Amino acid sequence: MFQSKKDTVYVILAGIFITNAIVAELIGGKLIDVGPAVMSIGILPWPIVFITTDLINEYFGEKGVRKLSLITAGLIAYTFFILFFAMKIPSTGISSVSTEQFGAVFGQSQLIIVGSITAFLASQLIDVTIFHFVKKRTGNKMIWLRSTGSTVISQFFDSFIVLGIAFYLPGIMDFKTYVVSGLTGYTVKLIIAVLMTPLIYLGHYLIEKYIAKDGN
Repeated sequence: MFQSKKDTVYVILAGIFITNAIVAELIGGKLIDVGPAVMSIGILPWPIVFITTDLINEYFGEKGVRKLSLITAGLIAYTFFILFFAMKIPSTGISSVSTEQFGAVFGQSQLIIVGSITAFLASQLIDVTIFHFVKKRTGNKMIWLRSTGSTVISQFFDSFIVLGIAFYLPGIMDFKTYVVSGLTGYTVKLIIAVLMTPLIYLGHYLIEKYIAKDGN
């Protein structure tokens, strides 16, 4: 049993955080058109990761985020190894998914995972540092500033690191496509993050109300 309602909050936020991070890795190999540019559809779950990162930052501090980031990176790596062995085992004749189809989908995910682990740890380190830098100067005020501000900077690095390792270095994208795609993905992330800012305040309200019942 959890010792307090705050422990329960951490487990729930961690579950949401980890689930969305791993789903992003698994679907990240699919590229979609966004106007004249292309973007990995793996970007879609990341705004949820932003929100949970900020809430964990707020209630559990730098140690809480760093610990969860390392655990998540380890689980992403675990996913990588499971996919690697799964692709080595051939499909049976009655399988609706052939060995080639399975490899075409999840083989690209492996490159995404390698890039994402690097980008994920780098961006989380930047995010938590900026978040607490701003919080020390604003106190409990201006939640939107520390949340959005940390996202603006950390996700710039995240967008280009993951695309560079997963798509540019293997030759899937040329340099121009890499830059345009990075800027497109970054812009989409920021727009979604800004639009979801009210959810940060809602999350604060619900957590405060839930914890208050416990008196911890």
